[in-house]
Amino acid sequence: MTVEEQADTAPPAQYSPKRWATLAVTLFAVFMDMVDNTVLNVALPAVQQDLDASSAQLEWSVAGYTLAFAAAMITGARLGDQLGRRRIYLIGLGAFVVTSALAGAAVNPEMLIASRILQGGAAALMVPQVLAMLQVDFPKSERPKAMSMYGMSLAVGGIGGPLLGGVLLEADLFGLGWRPVFYVNVPVGLAALVAAAILTRESRVETRESFDIRGTLIATVGLISLLFPLVQGRELDWPWWTFALMIACPVILWLFVRYEHRVIARGESPIIDPALLHHRSSLGGLLVAILFFCGMAYQLVLTVHLQTGEGYSPIRTAVALVTFTVGVGIGSAVAPQLMPLGRRVVLLGCAVMAVGMGVITWTVDHWSGSLEWWHLAPGMIVSGIGLAMVAGTLLTIVLAQMPKSASGAASSLINTAIQIGVATGVAIVGTVYFTLLEDRHTPTDSAVVGLLTVVGLYTLAGLLALVLPPGRVDVSDVDSDADTDADSDHHHATAAVGTALPPEAGAKARVAP
Repeated sequence: MTVEEQADTAPPAQYSPKRWATLAVTLFAVFMDMVDNTVLNVALPAVQQDLDASSAQLEWSVAGYTLAFAAAMITGARLGDQLGRRRIYLIGLGAFVVTSALAGAAVNPEMLIASRILQGGAAALMVPQVLAMLQVDFPKSERPKAMSMYGMSLAVGGIGGPLLGGVLLEADLFGLGWRPVFYVNVPVGLAALVAAAILTRESRVETRESFDIRGTLIATVGLISLLFPLVQGRELDWPWWTFALMIACPVILWLFVRYEHRVIARGESPIIDPALLHHRSSLGGLLVAILFFCGMAYQLVLTVHLQTGEGYSPIRTAVALVTFTVGVGIGSAVAPQLMPLGRRVVLLGCAVMAVGMGVITWTVDHWSGSLEWWHLAPGMIVSGIGLAMVAGTLLTIVLAQMPKSASGAASSLINTAIQIGVATGVAIVGTVYFTLLEDRHTPTDSAVVGLLTVVGLYTLAGLLALVLPPGRVDVSDVDSDADTDADSDHHHATAAVGTALPPEAGAKARVAP
């Protein structure tokens, strides 16, 4: 029985009269997670100066959170389903507060990276429970309003993260520099923890499923075998074993697929059903998502370049980055009308994103030394439109050819790929950018090449989108109450980009010939 089926068959008396207060408390925790997905980017130069961090360590401080989140989020959702969503939510929120304090207290880059990895794992316990509890706490008639509040908290968190980081860095509270970026989570997190303990109620599913811990570990090792040499290879002067690790990555992932087949043969629950990879839409969507969201590493290049190359203050940098969300808002309004065009929308969105990044690249080069945030705004807005066009449509195309029973698993797979794409993009683009920067190229030249790498990634994503099934997508049969797994994974996509995606991303649809 799905979470939604469990909720829809519940008697009216089962719905808590405190449900709106409960929603406010849980959404505040989601807001904290969204802020932490974006706030560190603005603080990277300050972190590097204070902790004497290498460029590779900066990359790990960003990618470590995302990688841990991706590796643990499906397991976190299952833990909530079986051990109790309230229990796992409170554990995750408490761990998030503790790891935030550890990150703020970091005395060296290694401690910061370890704290960020643990923080990502804590978020993977906390975040999947929110929409599951929403589905159980609210009757079907009230869920659209509750979901709109959920989407609003994502949008505010995505916009507020860079701005909050900029304000805290400018304020330099108690002479702590960048550390309040993490410390701010402690008092608000503790308040949310107490309120959640009082207001939330326990819920779980009736059926029991096994935990595929070994499969999770194999997949994580496979991903690290790619990311570690990409990030560290430059500093280690590319010894032979870094290339051996990258070659081993596809072998380990192949072993992971074989292991998942054996899990199914034993009648247990795999972390990912390999049968989903047999669908053209799932496999194509997986590859497109990884490549497309690799390009989000442009944020790393811009935040470092604006502060170290153009002399921007943290708050001024945040303002420049926030203009991206204006484009997302425009694209979110347009995307639903274009969505029936299916694959063509993904192709167009990738092209728009590449053009927007191309404009940003030209702007950085042309206005070198006198770059203002409004010079960047046109390219940022165009790029935001492209993101909104691709994100919702891509997930809808994938779900279109899936049976309802597989929709949650398919969206989980795609949104795990989104997190992997973000982490991989930081490794690839960061390696290109910092290699040039440390080889005494000018800051502008280094940023231009880094951004051109992003343009190339979006171009490749567009070409790869040709493998998606052609034809129109029939979105007339849209079910606003999509399965909780699909809705929850919709958040994971938004977390990766720091902004809200169109609600149609979770729509049930079919591809018309």
